[in-house]
Amino acid sequence: MQQERRKTGAKTIGVYGIQGPRVGALGLAVALSAALVLPGTGPVLAQDIQSLGAFGDWRAYAYDEKGEKACYIASQPKKDEGDYKRRGEIYAMVTHRPADKVRDEVSLAAGYRYKSQTRVEVSIDGKTFELLPHEDTAWVPDSAGDRKLVAAMRAGRQMVVEGTSSRGTATKDTYSLIGFTKAYRAASKACGY
Repeated sequence: MQQERRKTGAKTIGVYGIQGPRVGALGLAVALSAALVLPGTGPVLAQDIQSLGAFGDWRAYAYDEKGEKACYIASQPKKDEGDYKRRGEIYAMVTHRPADKVRDEVSLAAGYRYKSQTRVEVSIDGKTFELLPHEDTAWVPDSAGDRKLVAAMRAGRQMVVEGTSSRGTATKDTYSLIGFTKAYRAASKACGY
């Protein structure tokens, strides 16, 4: 069951996920805009994040990171399944950081700590990708894999993410890819790609 979060001041999106209760689509924009912390950076406050728009089930944002432009798109699953009582934030992000030569970096936050020595499986319209979990986020092993996954997301209609929590709970999250390509184009344009 989804809970709406009210904005009560700057929240922090940790390196590996949004902190706090689960939010709906509108809440995602508030949560992602409140504050952002990415690897190798300090916090980015809400006033520094510019919404580039909502595109179907995806949203695009840009912000300045140490004087350099960075951009990301994000969405939450339409359906999350698993035998659990409580689960944190679940979302998918694709990030561009041109100053660091980072493009199409995919991260999938599970809302729980992944079981060690496991893989996270992503399926998009019959194509399967294996991601590596680190704490509560799954990452593609390399930038070539990121580009392949993003290409599949741009061409696909639905993405299914399956993983296993540290407690052994199997989960399955289903994302709509409606609007992904338009959000991706907006973020790419804002970051000069």
